[in-house]
Amino acid sequence: MVQSMTNTDTRDVMSTVNQIKELEDFDCELVRVAVPDMEAAKAITPIKKAISIPLVVDIHFDYRLALAALEADCDGLRLNPGNITESEKVKTIVRSAKERNVPIRIGLNAGSLPIAKDPTLPVARQMVDAALGQIRLLESMDFDLIKVSLKAFDVPTTVAAYREIAEKIPYPLHIGVTEAGTPKTGVIRSSVGIGTLLYMGIGDTIRVSLTTHPREEVTAGYEILKSLNLREHGPILVSCPSCGRTKVDLVKIAEAVEKELVKVKKPVKVAVMGCIVNGPGEAKDADVGIACGKGKAVLFKKGKKIRTIQEKDFVTELMKEVEGF
Repeated sequence: MVQSMTNTDTRDVMSTVNQIKELEDFDCELVRVAVPDMEAAKAITPIKKAISIPLVVDIHFDYRLALAALEADCDGLRLNPGNITESEKVKTIVRSAKERNVPIRIGLNAGSLPIAKDPTLPVARQMVDAALGQIRLLESMDFDLIKVSLKAFDVPTTVAAYREIAEKIPYPLHIGVTEAGTPKTGVIRSSVGIGTLLYMGIGDTIRVSLTTHPREEVTAGYEILKSLNLREHGPILVSCPSCGRTKVDLVKIAEAVEKELVKVKKPVKVAVMGCIVNGPGEAKDADVGIACGKGKAVLFKKGKKIRTIQEKDFVTELMKEVEGF
C-alpha cells in the first residue's frame, strides 16, 4: 500500500481536502495528517467526510489529541513512543481505539527515541527495543490491531532495525526512510532503503518522505514497487542513457514522452531508444517503442515493426500507439 502525508495546515479543511483529492488522483491509497492541536483534531470529521481513502492521524506529545481524533472517526492512529511515554495515557488511547476497532501504528523515529536503558546500544537496537516495549503494552490490553515503523535517515540503520523487528513480531510493517530530503537525493536514499527491504520481503505499506509536494512521494513509491515487479501501476518508460552513436536529441524526446505518459493510467511499457546497438531489441521488448536513427525512427508494437516515422512525429506517433494499446 502506497501512502503519503499532507503538508497543509490540517485546521484548514478546504486546503487539506483539496490536497488529499489530488493525492487520490495519483492513486494514493492511504493518507496521514498532522494533528498538532485540538482544532486540528476536530477538523478530522469534515475532512474524512469529503475524501475517499483511509485517514490516519499523526499524534505527538498530547494523548488527548488521539482521543479527540478517535471521536472524530479517524481510520488509524500513529503514536510516537518517544514523546507519549506514560503507560496510563497510552492505555487510555488503546481502550478508545479498541472500542472503535481502529488500528494503531507504533511509529519510531531515530530522531525522537525514548530514553534508552543502555544509550550505548546501536540506534537500530534502541528502536527495536522501544517498539517491543510498546507492543507488549498494547498486547497486555488484548489489542492486536498493531502496525510498526522504525525509520531513520541513515539507510543501514533503517534496514538493520526492520530486519531485526521483522524476525520478532507478526504485525504489519510500515517502511520508509525518514527525512530523506529533496527529490534529487531523497528519491535515491528512499529507493535504496525501501527497495532493499522490499526485496528481502519486508514491508506492507510504504511512504517515500520527500521535501516537496506529496504527490511526488506517491509517484516515487509506485516507481519503487514497479522496479521490483511488485505492482503494475501506470506506464514504464525505458530509455537509453544516450551516447556518441545517438543521432537525435534523445534527452528532449524522452522528456517529452515522459511528460505525456503522466496522463496515462494503463500499465504499458514504452521504450525510447537512441541507436542501433540496443535500440531495436529494447524497443521490440516493450509494448510500444521507437528505435531512433538519423532523422527517423522505427516504431515497434509488441515486438513487431509497424512503420518508419519522421523525427518531427516521434512523440505524437508514439503516443498514438500508447493510447490505442
